[in-house]
Amino acid sequence: MALAVAYSRALDGLNSPPVIVEVHIAGGLPSLTLVGLPDTEVKEARDRVRAAIVNSGFEFPAKRITVNLAPADLPKESGRFDLPIALGILAASNQIPARALAEYEFAGELSLSGELRPVRGALAMALQAGDSGKIFVLPTASAGEAALAESCTVLAANSLLDVCAHLAAQSALPQAVPVNAENAPIFADLKEVRGQSQAKRALEIAAAGNHSLLMIGPPGSGKSMLAARLPGLMPALDKVAARSSAAVLSLIGQFQPENFGRRPYRSPHHTASAVALVGGGNPPRPGEISLAHMGVLFLDELTEFDRKVLETLREPLESGRIHIARAARQAEFPAEFQLIAAMNPCPCGFSGHNNGKCRCTPDQITRYRGKLSGPFLDRIDLLIEVPALPADALSGQADGESSATVRARVEAAITIQSKRQQQSNARLTPAQVESLCTPDEAGGALLKQAMTRLDLSARAWHRILKVARTIADLAGSADIRAPHVAEAIQYRRLAGG
Repeated sequence: MALAVAYSRALDGLNSPPVIVEVHIAGGLPSLTLVGLPDTEVKEARDRVRAAIVNSGFEFPAKRITVNLAPADLPKESGRFDLPIALGILAASNQIPARALAEYEFAGELSLSGELRPVRGALAMALQAGDSGKIFVLPTASAGEAALAESCTVLAANSLLDVCAHLAAQSALPQAVPVNAENAPIFADLKEVRGQSQAKRALEIAAAGNHSLLMIGPPGSGKSMLAARLPGLMPALDKVAARSSAAVLSLIGQFQPENFGRRPYRSPHHTASAVALVGGGNPPRPGEISLAHMGVLFLDELTEFDRKVLETLREPLESGRIHIARAARQAEFPAEFQLIAAMNPCPCGFSGHNNGKCRCTPDQITRYRGKLSGPFLDRIDLLIEVPALPADALSGQADGESSATVRARVEAAITIQSKRQQQSNARLTPAQVESLCTPDEAGGALLKQAMTRLDLSARAWHRILKVARTIADLAGSADIRAPHVAEAIQYRRLAGG
């Protein structure tokens, strides 16, 4: 009778709690029993582990084997526990030294030949594994991602046999090296967009203050082109923010180490469900708003989204987090995304177009725009019209500013915000708005007049002040003056209050 203990980690939302893998071998009919709330993927490890051990040249014990994944009340999913289970069986049967397991944590899915396959959430696990003081052993395909955490030592292994040789001190596993992500990201240039000077200005303000933006215009006016160029106007993420973004993408296996530090850009189709957008499922997985964490979420054809789906965005737009509650599981994911949306002005799309094609009645246009609720529009900072371009604007050479030129001004404004409040203007609390966004006398009088005439809400008051603060930062002004407030007000006129 023998007992061995190995260590691993589970995934519970973005958290990665430790899991103790206990293996007990006793006399009796040959069997392998898994306990500790394993799901179907984990239960299937019995056959994978047996084949991997035999094909790696070891002996699979013909005895009664019990594997306990503790704590028992924590659900276990995916094939990440294959490697620690196999090592526990080999240690309990005295084929590898059991004492060596105490220094390491393991995660990896085994093929039938004993090769190690990548696992989801490697970076999320590594970010919390550093607190244990143990060395983290991962498949080579996942080790480069985990090494970006820099908080723990990560070793890369190609197979079960390589890990066993390392534990037996026969050959050492190489330390994983973070993938080089120094190459500058290639984004489409803002200069390629003809005309649309007001839209470009709004895009610059959105980038500088992390403000949400809604563009309304007919098909072909350049709304999608403008949205795709927003990431090119924003600076690269610092390491803390980059790890936070990468950890969420890692949970669903979509993180690419070469994109580390680049702002994610997500553009879900308008048929996306509420679960796809905000997250959910069993176990809970992050949705598009979390996958766009620290980046841009672009919703094209906004009015084609189900209204209930859009209403789910109201809370995370304010808080920057999404809490998913189900009957048996709860999870919280970060969701500090920048919302950029586009819609047509009417059902046919040509309201106000100079071609005169629109035949939509005022009631039809009202019902069409009524698909967006007032509370939802109230949470959008900038609302602009993107008109159709005349033919002469499309001919000749592009003469607008490049993304690099605009990005320099954006970075200067972000530096001012970082020194003043250590966060973007869009994330200012009401108390900070009162202390940092007070306009001068003329600007205050103008804002009071606009509140009365446009029947704006208290939330709109704060959002206008935040946008005015960003406009002042772009101008290098320490004070918010009347021209800054006037420009901010004009981005609220389409909200209708």
